[in-house]
Amino acid sequence: MTNVPADPTRRTALVAGVLYLVTFLASIPAVFLLQPVLTDPNFIVGSGADGQVRLGALLDLVNALAAIGTAVGLFSVLKREHEGFALGFVTTRMFEAAVIAVGVVSILAIVTLRQPGAPADEAAVLVPVGQALVAVRDWTFVLGPGMAGLNALLFGTLLYRSRLVPRAIPALGLIGGPIYLSSVIGIVLGLTVAGSAWQGVGGLFMFAWEAIIGLWMIFKGFDRSAPLVVAAAAESADGGTAVASPS
Repeated sequence: MTNVPADPTRRTALVAGVLYLVTFLASIPAVFLLQPVLTDPNFIVGSGADGQVRLGALLDLVNALAAIGTAVGLFSVLKREHEGFALGFVTTRMFEAAVIAVGVVSILAIVTLRQPGAPADEAAVLVPVGQALVAVRDWTFVLGPGMAGLNALLFGTLLYRSRLVPRAIPALGLIGGPIYLSSVIGIVLGLTVAGSAWQGVGGLFMFAWEAIIGLWMIFKGFDRSAPLVVAAAAESADGGTAVASPS
């Protein structure tokens, strides 16, 4: 009987796929939970919603950590295709997470400084401070997730070249990545604003790309006929033989 070697990349794909979905499950509710502090310029001298805002900040932090996990988890497989691109993917994910974390700190600082019913003289100081911290968070929301465009270019290129998944999937990232990244550059240069139609188009591509690749890795894994998977399976089989032969 011929033994079919197990796919050594299956667990990696599963974990990475789950982490991709965690980024969605954490980041989407966080947007709504943080609305009180983001939309009310007097939140820092108002009352209520502390627990809601803290939970939103925690979910943003979970999103940042899960984003790092997606790249770190995949590095061992992707480096077989191109170690430089794979390292770039990990680095941009870490940059994205670090910027998001700055936004989380800004939000938590507002909650810490909040003084409901503060006298007028204190409010005159606290309100501008709160607005400044919200402005910091708003920019982190542009620059942090903005790295999704560069992430898509790196990860999409690796998947497209390696044929680990059907090429139509990384094509979404390779098309949407430049669109989204250009919209972020436009916001930084003042040529457009956050929430523009151009950013929306790129965002739709990014949403579809990350959702589909996450689900695909969970339920399908990588193509077992892809050269990277075949090579990994062969190495795994050779390693097992090498250990067993002395006995």
